[in-house]
Amino acid sequence: MAHLVGVIRGDGTGPEVIAEGLKVLDAVRDGFEVELVEFDLGAERHLRTGEVLPDAELDRLREVDAILLGAVGDPRVRPGILERDLLLRIRFELDQYVNLRPIVRYPGVQTLVPSHTEDDVDMIVVRENSEGLYSGAGGFHRKGTSHEVAVQESINTRHGVERIVRYAFELATKRRNKLTLVHKTNVLTFAGDLYQRVVDEVGEEYPDVERDYVHVDAACIYFLDWPGRFDVIVTDNMFGDIITDLGAMIQGGMGIAAGGNINPVGVSMFEPIGGTAPDHTGKGTINPLAAIGAVEMLLRQLGETPAADGVDRGIRAATTRMKSMRAGEMGYSTSEVGDLVVEGAAR
Repeated sequence: MAHLVGVIRGDGTGPEVIAEGLKVLDAVRDGFEVELVEFDLGAERHLRTGEVLPDAELDRLREVDAILLGAVGDPRVRPGILERDLLLRIRFELDQYVNLRPIVRYPGVQTLVPSHTEDDVDMIVVRENSEGLYSGAGGFHRKGTSHEVAVQESINTRHGVERIVRYAFELATKRRNKLTLVHKTNVLTFAGDLYQRVVDEVGEEYPDVERDYVHVDAACIYFLDWPGRFDVIVTDNMFGDIITDLGAMIQGGMGIAAGGNINPVGVSMFEPIGGTAPDHTGKGTINPLAAIGAVEMLLRQLGETPAADGVDRGIRAATTRMKSMRAGEMGYSTSEVGDLVVEGAAR
């Protein structure tokens, strides 16, 4: 059996970390083949041709089984162009309506909250990925004048909310049977009310799953003070974007935080959630563990569980041996960290 995996290597340090992810992918393959399909997308193509995501390339992306994406972004490209016309367009066009973010503290990882243990930090955020404030609704009135008005609307549909909530409940049944809605129902009384009603109604179909609610600002406090309160979190697009960055910090930093953009019945895309870190480009000092974790998520989505377990085993072996999660700081280069994961996966 062969899986077609689209590869967008990205900008800055993106190609370096994706190379380590693919190294680990090749090492854990057992009983299945992977055919890589390369895509020339990102800042360099845009600067060279003026294109971001041509329709023909989008059609090619529809034909693969999964996508591995390196970070995109370049100081030479105006902010928002690659983010909206490449990343968000892929998410919307391929209906990747679930943004999935495991927040796991691996053994040996030093974080900003030293009192946390590995058992304390083990949750997963299910973020709605196709609606909300990121839907692009709104506009300007009298732009550039002293009376300028900017309107950005949050679009939340019953269909969109119900499918993300149902996905989260299904995931909770495979974990510890607890689901927490994170929102701001006391202020966002329309969107928050819709989310709460859907959680209550769908939750009746999952009597074994404990339901909880936390305001988003309180959730930020609990991430630091009591992360063990959470197992599966379901939330909207904007709140999910914010709290998953905080989640990355309590698991050890952006360098080990992986995420997935999931279409449960279509093409999903997996990526390190950090940026391109252009100041590290070509130095071999960027941490590749987030990209390697993205490979683990990709394999699980493809149903290759033993291989995914091997990646997880390799990451845990690597972090146990490393004194720091900042590659290069303690004598490990980007490629050496990848080698540690490959060695640990083989055990």
